[in-house]
Amino acid sequence: MALPVLSKAQVQDTLNYKPKVTAFIIPTVFISYGLVSLMGKNPIRDLDLTTKDELQEDHPLFAVHADDYMQFVPALAVYGLHLAGIKGKNNLLDATGIYLLSEGIMGASVSSLKSLTHRERPNHSGFNSFPSGHTANAFAAAEFLNQEYKDVSPWYGYAGYTVAAATGILRMYNNKHWLSDVVAGAGFGILSTKVAYLIYPKLKQLVVGKGKPNYNLVPSYQAHSFGFSFNGTF
Repeated sequence: MALPVLSKAQVQDTLNYKPKVTAFIIPTVFISYGLVSLMGKNPIRDLDLTTKDELQEDHPLFAVHADDYMQFVPALAVYGLHLAGIKGKNNLLDATGIYLLSEGIMGASVSSLKSLTHRERPNHSGFNSFPSGHTANAFAAAEFLNQEYKDVSPWYGYAGYTVAAATGILRMYNNKHWLSDVVAGAGFGILSTKVAYLIYPKLKQLVVGKGKPNYNLVPSYQAHSFGFSFNGTF
């Protein structure tokens, strides 16, 4: 017998994200910072080189690859909180749609730039350094957690961004990315999620029409394992 963790399904449509222009300032500044580093010799590029030298001088044998997993932690926290019965801004179906859209926007942007810029990694392992994909993914997930739970408590967002920042720092300590790669990656991650929240309602309307869909996506526990039960009409 399934035991629903949420006693009441979320059916309300809360897709009313209307950010101010100022919400896009920080990610734009981060991306611009990274792009400037690509323009030949300048103070930002010099900082890349000195930061790399200092990290390698102080920690030449550093090799901790928690960043490969940490990049997903903020997004997983959204599902964990839902499973614990703490409701976010949107139901799980919409939240998942927004996150997947964010990942698609971020992935396309980062992959394209890696190919176009052809920047060599600081450890000389490849020419796909700019921007940092791990960092972009982590910050996209952190912004996702922030948007879903900032009305419950801003500390969820702070925690997500702390994990994302740690992911970026580890990318530099592991000598996989330059500082500007990480800063730009953070910008692309944040911006991708903000854009996803803007355009998802329009995409949803194209798919399901103007009528409100009636659906439930409820975490459940059955046969000693967690899962989700779904039912509804569109």
